[in-house]
Amino acid sequence: MDPQPRKVRQVVEPQTVMEGAGVRLKRSFPTGVLDYPDPFLLFDHFGSENPDDYMAGFPLHPHRGIETVTYVLAGRVRHGDTLGNSGTIGPGDVQWMTSGGGIMHEEMPESDQDRMEGFQLWVNLPASLKMSQPRYQEIPSDTIPKIDGEGGVTIRIIAGMVNGVGGPVTEIAADPVYMDVSVPANGSFRHSIQRGHSALAYVFDGEGSFGVGDGGNGERVGAPKMLVFDDGDYVEIHTSGQPVRFLLMSGKPSHEPIVRYGPFVMNTQAEIQQALRDLRDGTFVR
Repeated sequence: MDPQPRKVRQVVEPQTVMEGAGVRLKRSFPTGVLDYPDPFLLFDHFGSENPDDYMAGFPLHPHRGIETVTYVLAGRVRHGDTLGNSGTIGPGDVQWMTSGGGIMHEEMPESDQDRMEGFQLWVNLPASLKMSQPRYQEIPSDTIPKIDGEGGVTIRIIAGMVNGVGGPVTEIAADPVYMDVSVPANGSFRHSIQRGHSALAYVFDGEGSFGVGDGGNGERVGAPKMLVFDDGDYVEIHTSGQPVRFLLMSGKPSHEPIVRYGPFVMNTQAEIQQALRDLRDGTFVR
């Protein structure tokens, strides 16, 4: 059987929300339109030149049962957690945190900057790893491979593989792809994605035609939009008069029930109640 292109199943308009201590975000999911493209639980785009939109930050708060991925395009974020990690992530850096059985962390923007922009993605952990040992990976920008594709395409590989080059994030249960892709005007990009894995693209600059097949066509989409792809073997994107830049994300679904409660995502309501008891009793971080 010939490889099949992934068509665009859904185009999602991000919604403005307030999170943390008062941070203005553009949220693609979960919303009333798109809840849970398994294994992905949440996707936020933060970006503003107004410090009032982001300076309140995300003071110390708990997580259990998920992984959080923070990718910074502009500005700097100070972070600290109960594993003893602390530091600052800046333009091009990534923080991939596996909360496992419980972690407390904070993310606070630096004050001496004119602009903040970046993304946060939440990835579900399967039941077998929800109470695992927390793990933290800080990935400096200069360790993220940037490769040049055909026709002026550039790809930053955070997780996954392109032309034999792998991203620095490894040993993640969802077997993720996470790439920052730039396609110039009148260009194209094609990438294979394992059949059965969920695939998303977040368009944050420019426009392009997504879900292109052998017969052309595809869905013409301009920023900012979240795209959910149907199953298939590859995604293909074409541009015409202007370039496009997007995040390409894919991962292996867990096909397990989830129960959410704020920063906790578990499999049963009883596990959520246990997390709340642990937090109340001071036994949340093990």
